[in-house]
Amino acid sequence: MSPAQQNAYDTHFEQFTLPFRDNYLTMEELYNGKKNVIIEIGFGMGDATHQIAQDNPDKSYIGIEVHRPGVGKLLYQIEQNNVQNLRIIEHDAVDVLDRMIPDDSISGFHIFFPDPWPKKKHHKRRLIQSEFVSRLEKKLKSGGYLYAVTDWENYAEHIMDVLTESSLENRYKHYADSQDWRPGTNFERKGREKLHSIFEMMFIKK
Repeated sequence: MSPAQQNAYDTHFEQFTLPFRDNYLTMEELYNGKKNVIIEIGFGMGDATHQIAQDNPDKSYIGIEVHRPGVGKLLYQIEQNNVQNLRIIEHDAVDVLDRMIPDDSISGFHIFFPDPWPKKKHHKRRLIQSEFVSRLEKKLKSGGYLYAVTDWENYAEHIMDVLTESSLENRYKHYADSQDWRPGTNFERKGREKLHSIFEMMFIKK
């Protein structure tokens, strides 16, 4: 962690995080005074996370991440930009979903540039699998969405297959149009530098 990240982590952790626990968040904790809550899973360094929350003060945002430098950086951004509608949970996403998030409570999930695990022998480690998507489906409200983005074509094809086989409905005929409200990330920039295409998928719970 950089000195700034460490300082933000030490200074603002209790103020802007929700500690992992083995019971559901209350409505007050989850919605933070808003009507809709969006969860970002694996926010990395939080580049897009705080910007989306800033741009949408009418919604509540929760970022889930285990990478401590990323948590520290996002805490710094929250404090520097006075972001009031964003909280962090530093823990494994599966445990958080199973133990802390009530069913039928979430308006959207963001998964931006998850680890592609490009080697075939490692594909089973990819986050977006049928079992994981089933978890997300249970947590989504009717009309809620799952928005996933990757710059790895093979992973995009895998995600599209998994989502198509789920009970979620594709908002587009195939890959989604680029969403102008989503800021770019470092992962996206690196992907574009390698001449990777960006694949976006938007599926809705009926």
